[in-house]
Amino acid sequence: MVAFTILAGGYDVFVATYIFNSSCSSLSLPVKLTGDNVNSAVNEVSAGALQSFAINPTGALSPAIDTVSSGGDGPAFATALSTDAVAIFNYNSGNGRIIATNPTDATAFRDTAPVISFPQPTPPNVSHPHMALQHETEVLVPDLGGDKIWRLAPISGNYEIQGFVPQPEDNRLFTLHELASTLTVQRIPSEPNGTAPIIASASIIPPDPPAGAAFAAGEILIPKPTREFSVPYIYVSNRNTGVQDPRGDAIAIFEHVYADTPKEGLRLVRHVYTGLDQPRGMEFGPEDGRGGEAFLAVAGVAGNGGVKIFKRTEGGKNLELVATNLEIPTRSTFVWL
Repeated sequence: MVAFTILAGGYDVFVATYIFNSSCSSLSLPVKLTGDNVNSAVNEVSAGALQSFAINPTGALSPAIDTVSSGGDGPAFATALSTDAVAIFNYNSGNGRIIATNPTDATAFRDTAPVISFPQPTPPNVSHPHMALQHETEVLVPDLGGDKIWRLAPISGNYEIQGFVPQPEDNRLFTLHELASTLTVQRIPSEPNGTAPIIASASIIPPDPPAGAAFAAGEILIPKPTREFSVPYIYVSNRNTGVQDPRGDAIAIFEHVYADTPKEGLRLVRHVYTGLDQPRGMEFGPEDGRGGEAFLAVAGVAGNGGVKIFKRTEGGKNLELVATNLEIPTRSTFVWL
């Protein structure tokens, strides 16, 4: 038996702990929901905050150990960096922080990092930093409202804006454009303000949507190649905020083809309908020898579809539903242990 613990957050006041048994394809929600490891979570409220928790051997979370301000309104994303700092950015106020942790206690934040404020675009647009991705020594921050990817670098001891990538693994940057529902690929430009043309752009919207559908892109995942999954397919989620398709929203699977040739582009492999309403969060299992990389946890932020586990098939070209848990109707983010 291989059992995975999955932490699942959402727009409420708790983090749920699920147990996924890959041998019998069961997904359960243990009675005990409350360390050897450390997890950080955002408080996506007007007075945004970052909290640390300990994770005990059973996968349960401790009460919040430390809390520090995000410096703004509505932090939608946080991620740990290789420097042991945690990046957190505020969707509503166009700013954020990269907060160091105590070298001897990863649950303790060092509340000295300045707030990084992004320049506001021309009204009525507003800066909406939405996530962070570490690339070598830089931190890349996509800005939905500014149509830029900001480049942050450690300068004089703190992270500061050093440039940006303007927008419409082999040195390619794959970007999901929420409002346009498109996936693009380009080379990563040189620091700090180099430019690079868009090599290819593809719509992620599924075919034949119902009348009244209104789409917005959600999540993008590109798992590393393995022996079983040798092609790094690109998985992106659609969010239909309008009239729902009875099959639910779809995950679009793409392949990056003909790299470094005049035919380089993005090929749509297929759409997989999830039965979920607005899947904003999804995450593959860990690549640690237990086979977790074969499985994808997905949930919607609306409706009552619960949490679903899909298994990659056909070398990653397809997804098969293997487990569902309906006890909590919505979730928005996952951490596999």
